[in-house]
Amino acid sequence: MLTVSNLTLRYGQSQILHGINLQAEKGKVTAVMGTNGVGKTSLLKAIAGRHPFSGGQVVLDGADLGHPSAFDAARAGIAYVPQGREVFALMSVMENLETGFACLPPDQRHIPPRIFQLFPVLYEMKDRRGGDLSGGQQQQLAIARALITRPKVLLLDEPTEGIQPNIITQIGDVIEVLRDEGEMSIVLVEQYFDFAVRLADQFVVLNRGAVSHTSTRATLNREALLSAVSI
Repeated sequence: MLTVSNLTLRYGQSQILHGINLQAEKGKVTAVMGTNGVGKTSLLKAIAGRHPFSGGQVVLDGADLGHPSAFDAARAGIAYVPQGREVFALMSVMENLETGFACLPPDQRHIPPRIFQLFPVLYEMKDRRGGDLSGGQQQQLAIARALITRPKVLLLDEPTEGIQPNIITQIGDVIEVLRDEGEMSIVLVEQYFDFAVRLADQFVVLNRGAVSHTSTRATLNREALLSAVSI
């Protein structure tokens, strides 16, 4: 569903991404792994229209998106859950969810019941301010807000960072449900090795802004993957 071809990205005079190729298939989780500073977040920002890329293509459902803005990418079906969550602290949980309406046509601007089925705690806290939630609850809110947009592609940037273990398990369970429903591609940037290995169908390791290792669940060599990620 999502194809990234020869993607390059610069910050000023510094080239951050060097010809990245990646395919994220519908109904599968693609894990992008690597140490800090290798370009994982930059890759997601480029796909999501958060940072203009220098060269290459982002193709969704066979359509070249060109160099989309964040709004255009969201409207095309790409939902981005950023590292750090970016919840609106002074807005209620419901108001945070409703910000996902921005890229939807008027007849789709409602919160599907399944959002609260996936994240029951958000219904319990629907009137509470986003800034009053725990880190794990904010992460669930950020994912739920992305799902409001009815994405074809869900980009998750470090969803386990700073989260208590029981909520990590809950988030993993939700990702499994979304994967198994087969309606979207999921790209997961993750440094928690066991979490990524549990969920992913294919693995892409970045090193210094380039792909250094790829494998699928069928060809997974855990030791080789761990070694590639640790470089």
